[in-house]
Amino acid sequence: MFGLDMTYYFFLIPGMVLAGIAAMLTKSTFKKYSKQAASTGLTGAQAAQRLLDHEGIRDVSIEAVRGFLSDHYDPTSKTLRLSPEVYGARSMSAIGVACHEVGHAIQHARSYAPLALRSALVPAANIGNKLSMFFLMGGVFLGMTGLIKVGVILFSAAVAFSIITLPVEWDASARAKRLMVTSSIVAPQELTYASRVLNAAFLTYVAAALTAILQLLYFILRARE
Repeated sequence: MFGLDMTYYFFLIPGMVLAGIAAMLTKSTFKKYSKQAASTGLTGAQAAQRLLDHEGIRDVSIEAVRGFLSDHYDPTSKTLRLSPEVYGARSMSAIGVACHEVGHAIQHARSYAPLALRSALVPAANIGNKLSMFFLMGGVFLGMTGLIKVGVILFSAAVAFSIITLPVEWDASARAKRLMVTSSIVAPQELTYASRVLNAAFLTYVAAALTAILQLLYFILRARE
């Protein structure tokens, strides 16, 4: 049978539901703890700089970037880019997110293998994301399993990227949680608040990986017909 069937939505819906829940939880948790400042009074940018100094990392710059929660670490330029809600904000949410991104900078400085693998997968994942659906959907609607198989191969790179992202993000948060206290960015009793923000954000990566895996499984089944 040509075209998508109900099985596709059976595979897709769980990931979409989890993604929606994760997005709402992340926003609500960030908003909740954005009203609570750390006892140190640090901004997100100041917390990030303190953590970099604590770890002896001198070659990473910090700059503001537009976009809500667009925070990220760019390993190619060794730049920590923080959103307006994080860069200049004095809150547990801002500090948690900023220190998480510093966690990636620490991974880079310490040659953390999963981060290197994820970076190596970026070109293939980008190509897979851009081209795979043309082959997958084209193959499904034209009833051509050959096209679906090509799409599966391309999409597999994007799925692999989503999977390897999980340990990378978890490790960055784990480093942040540990070092926020040892570097005197937050008091031990305050760590729970920042941790809740990071745990909610991690759920979004889980949802993305689950959605990608389920879609891939569906198209693998279609390719076997």
